Amino acid sequence: MRILWCLVSLVIIAGVSPYPEQPEAELDWWQTTVFYQIYPLSFKDSSGGGVGDLLGIAEKLEHLKDLGVGGVWLSPIFKSAMADFGYDISDFRDIDPVFGTLAHLDVLLIIANLSDIRVILDFVPNHSSDEHEWFVRSLQREEPFTNYYTWHDGRVDTAGNRIPPNNWQSVFGGPAWTWRPERNQYYLHQFDPKQPDLNYGNPLVVEEMKNVLRYWLDKGVDGFRVDAVPHLFEGPIDAPDSETSAPTHLPETYEMVAEWRKVMDEKSVEYGRTKVLMLETYGTINQTMGYYGTDDAPGGHFPFNFRLITDINKLSTAEDFSRTINEYLDVMTDGRTPNWVLGNHDQHRVASRFSRELVDGLNFLAHLLPGIGVTYNGEEIGMENTLITWEQCQDPQGINAGPDHYLEATRDLERTPFQWDNSTSAGFSSNETTWLPVNENYKELNLEVQKTAAKSHYKVYKQITELRKTRTIQLGGCQVAALSENVLAFTR
Repeated sequence: MRILWCLVSLVIIAGVSPYPEQPEAELDWWQTTVFYQIYPLSFKDSSGGGVGDLLGIAEKLEHLKDLGVGGVWLSPIFKSAMADFGYDISDFRDIDPVFGTLAHLDVLLIIANLSDIRVILDFVPNHSSDEHEWFVRSLQREEPFTNYYTWHDGRVDTAGNRIPPNNWQSVFGGPAWTWRPERNQYYLHQFDPKQPDLNYGNPLVVEEMKNVLRYWLDKGVDGFRVDAVPHLFEGPIDAPDSETSAPTHLPETYEMVAEWRKVMDEKSVEYGRTKVLMLETYGTINQTMGYYGTDDAPGGHFPFNFRLITDINKLSTAEDFSRTINEYLDVMTDGRTPNWVLGNHDQHRVASRFSRELVDGLNFLAHLLPGIGVTYNGEEIGMENTLITWEQCQDPQGINAGPDHYLEATRDLERTPFQWDNSTSAGFSSNETTWLPVNENYKELNLEVQKTAAKSHYKVYKQITELRKTRTIQLGGCQVAALSENVLAFTR
């Protein structure tokens, strides 16, 4: 494994920066902040049930204020069958009892507002749960829900057997089509079979989901992180059998994002501050840039930049880092705001993907390069993947891979409880049994230890977020270069 060192010079180099100094202008709140992703099941349990909840998050907002976080994004908290831990929503307008109630969300929003922290919810528009009322009624061909989902009669093979419409495979493994005898048709699910795809060719579905956005914005949230955006539209279902997945990033998808942006802008005017739209859009640089939209049809405020995840690994050289960063900065034109993502609930922890020694250097990159910094909970203290046995595996993606390959597919390793201190269950819960096991290293690796240590990831992280308040970091130009195979330097 290569050891990569970051050298940072906090000065503006005049005249030659590939990423130019920005004009003196007042930036909006979302352009300078740190967005902190909370995986609610694993952040803080207030009830002793072994599962994180909304009141637990409210209890720990002081930690986020202390860190310098300005926006907190919550992975899904809506009512769910929990086949994919909240990403299979059975009611888009209610809170799952696992996390609490609507009143508990109100408490969280009040405390967050007093702490000057904006709350962002996870919007999951591509699919619902098969337990959602819409799907139950669509299954029975009950109007107006008959075509709320993507249904198809399927094909008949040479032997006269009914088979799926095409060879598309689910992201989680296995066919993307499931037969329902109640309706004598297949339905599409690009993820788990319990996550049927909504039909965005139906104007009623489009309006339903816009109203979901309006509902939560009126409740006081300040924006959304939108899940699995490229999968919204699939194109022709009668695809050749050589195609094993539905096409993504179709023109209709970009148009739909622009429609959501109109809703956000309307509510921003109504409430007097920007309601932000953040997009999960894994793809090429050109595909990703399209989600910013145009002057005439703005898209998301920013699509997440996953280049430090998809293009970089523990064998990457300083030149690899430099090229990846500069390629992204080169397309940050026309008022686009950059952002940097090192990890999330779907990616192994930074300390495990790279090394413990690189945690601080990588946080330098994520938060001192131009634009928005994004942190997944636990990365500020350098949390590591947790060993999960087959019997402990919860993630459907891992379970579908089977006992011999689950570790290659499961996302449980990066979703284990936050390590607050060295008490029972790392201070996450008073219960010794938690929904996923606590990492055994919690006695030495926890927030309380790092607060009292002379040097720690936590203390470095706080210094970084303090620097983000300066004009240089917010508006300054940037140069990035490899000084050798193992030394990366950048100036601001």
